[in-house]
Amino acid sequence: MVRLTSLVHSSGCAAKLSPKDLEKVLKQIPLMEDDHLIEGFEHNDDALVYDIGDGRVIIETVDFFPPMVDDPYIFGQIAAANALSDIYAMGAEPKLAMNLMCFPSCLDLDVMKEILLGGHDKVKEAGAVIAGGHTISDREPKYGLAVTGFAKKDSVWLNSGLCIGDVLVFTKKIGVGIVNTAAKVDEADKESLDDAVLSMTTLNKRARDSAKGLNVHAATDVTGFSMLGHLREMAVASGKSLRISYSGIGKIKGAEELARFGFIPEGAYNNRDFIAYDVQFSGDIRREEEDLLFDPETSGGLILSMSEGDAEIYLKRMEGTAASIIGRVEERKDKSVFIES
Repeated sequence: MVRLTSLVHSSGCAAKLSPKDLEKVLKQIPLMEDDHLIEGFEHNDDALVYDIGDGRVIIETVDFFPPMVDDPYIFGQIAAANALSDIYAMGAEPKLAMNLMCFPSCLDLDVMKEILLGGHDKVKEAGAVIAGGHTISDREPKYGLAVTGFAKKDSVWLNSGLCIGDVLVFTKKIGVGIVNTAAKVDEADKESLDDAVLSMTTLNKRARDSAKGLNVHAATDVTGFSMLGHLREMAVASGKSLRISYSGIGKIKGAEELARFGFIPEGAYNNRDFIAYDVQFSGDIRREEEDLLFDPETSGGLILSMSEGDAEIYLKRMEGTAASIIGRVEERKDKSVFIES
């Protein structure tokens, strides 16, 4: 069987356009205004929020990418989990989804079936339904979802609500982009690959559900623009600064060592080029540690800003996962993010 990763130039969320190029274009596109549109793309939030006028809002998002693994069923699971994540990152519940599929004519149709089955099973696990979609012929396989969720208007999590004194909880590990890059040339061991796949296929449903009854002031998920990219978006949108402890962040097994050997995806360099000026590293942070923080993640975890007391309750509910406190929210300083060992 053809290795799916051999058909693509880049994979997963590492295939995203350079954030610098994207920002340059979007600045030239006028914002479309509507009295019911609560959140569009102006704050780089995870999904749009539209007030339907009865105390509820619709949350909508779309995400698709090339494969980062060779197993088509697992690829389908990862792509679906990644798309669903944006809904969870807004504190909402996904309900409806539609498939997006680009498929090469050189591949057996059983490969398409397995990709779609992987997406189907992950959406079913989320308690949502897939009801259609769109396919086109393409030289590179790509798959993802357009997803619609619902929430009460006053319960939506935005990335702009950071409060001074809050702690930041992160619910997964970082480093999947680096492991996936090494895997394309057979340099990632089974333990690292298994850890990365487990992280990418895990829904953020439990991470969202475990915050019920707690006061989440701001939230986002970590995907292609990296841990630092999404932290910076929260800081800029909220007018605050963040102090992050590198040691508190979970890492995919073997990711640091692979980064030290130079298995860095192109997206990590794009992320560094875009935001490095707004990040300050303490002198004891090594280059490979910086690279992990700029790594384009796929189906990454949630970052939640909440009081320390609520964070303690949350971590008890998330026992057995990688969830941990990674930093604090501070008054705005000359940089958006400060990284300490």
